[in-house]
Amino acid sequence: MKTALIRTAIVAIVVVLQLPFVAAAQERPEDRRLYIEPTSPVSDDPRRIPVAAGPRGPEGSFVLRGGRVFDGTGAPAREATVVIERNRISGVLLPEDDSWPSDAKVIDVTGQTVLPGLIDLHSHLTYLARPPGGSASAEGSITDALDPAHQTLRAIERLRYAIESGITSVRDVSSHGTVPFQLKRWVRERRLIGPRVFPAGQSITGTGGHGAERLSPFNAAYGAVIEASGPDGWREAVREQFKAGADVIKLMSHFSREEIKAAVEEAHSLGLKVAVDAETFYVRWAVEAGADSIEHPLPRSDDVIEMMAANGTASVPTLVPYMYVFALWDGYHGATSRRFTFSHEANLKVLRKMKRAGIKIGVGADLPFDWYRLLPGAYITELKQLVEVGYTIPEALVAATRTSAEILDMDDRLGTLEQGKLADVLVVDGKPEQRLEDLANVNLVIRDGELVVRNGQVVIPRHEHVPEPFSE
Repeated sequence: MKTALIRTAIVAIVVVLQLPFVAAAQERPEDRRLYIEPTSPVSDDPRRIPVAAGPRGPEGSFVLRGGRVFDGTGAPAREATVVIERNRISGVLLPEDDSWPSDAKVIDVTGQTVLPGLIDLHSHLTYLARPPGGSASAEGSITDALDPAHQTLRAIERLRYAIESGITSVRDVSSHGTVPFQLKRWVRERRLIGPRVFPAGQSITGTGGHGAERLSPFNAAYGAVIEASGPDGWREAVREQFKAGADVIKLMSHFSREEIKAAVEEAHSLGLKVAVDAETFYVRWAVEAGADSIEHPLPRSDDVIEMMAANGTASVPTLVPYMYVFALWDGYHGATSRRFTFSHEANLKVLRKMKRAGIKIGVGADLPFDWYRLLPGAYITELKQLVEVGYTIPEALVAATRTSAEILDMDDRLGTLEQGKLADVLVVDGKPEQRLEDLANVNLVIRDGELVVRNGQVVIPRHEHVPEPFSE
């Protein structure tokens, strides 16, 4: 007994000593990060895979001077200078301080606001631009839905809309096949302009669960959703997504208590967080199992909301797509996974209760079909729903940056403009912490230290000339 108590105390001391170096969200006993020295170079994703030491990002430095800085920490906006060296923020300086590298490229951002890149926690990059059969458009065909080339191209278009809207990270919570994993790699290798992609791979649901109603090889969701049955089946499905390269695991009701528990346990043992699309009593089962976030504003009881708060279960409410559903179709029809009555007012009520309970709330737009073309307006409208339930505008911006980085499991590297963080930076005309609409006035976007949007448009640099093999 005494030995066990001593061992427990030692573990507690180790954890406390490491807290300055470990992301706050990483507190489970099985967390891999407890076994990684703070100075060890690892991948810039939740998988934290060891990588070779050496400089990262493009050569050179940027200085954003003359503007106001909203750093995402919760501090008020202030006049300051942001210095970026390679792919890191090397300093946020007082206006009169000019201690940056002499060869740095200085960009005057007078009259503009510099803030962290926005994060979208709920995206589906490969989904069709139109519902199959919903219009005469060729983009509504099952052939296009299941064509890997078409899946990739429509995902690339979504990435362009996102990065031009100041969104520098997207958590893709189910897409077709290997597309999201390849997109992540191409963006990371700077072969494709877009936000960082943090893929879940395929959503996992029970046989006939959400997304799998009438699922067959002739369904548009085929390849983006997989069905699993039994605890062992759910464990295996989680392992398959991890094997493919997932940064997060996405689960969807329906499921049994044993299935959700097995899947969450397996994901956590692999070092990944779990996002769950759940409703009614399934929310309770997911929270009891240790889910890290619950997606959507779907019905749940008051005691489950209190349980979410007590367990530290986050929420990604995604009110915008339901607002569109109610406006266009008067409701969500034809789905056995949506057998309840809900409305925009009911959704706001759930969000308001979660805020009062102190639940950590992030931002996800969830824009299927052609709704991604409504960016950045759709993202701004999502933030306005937070304000509607009592957030201040600065608090809503913190939710879109720092808090979303915490839910993404990347708050040690993203979400705020602080020394040592990755250089994902947005510059907009106006004062977005006072007027959310100013977020639409995107001027510059820097992603991983590279200027990818200038004057609101994607910048594609000319390719580097490579001499022919017989050149002298």
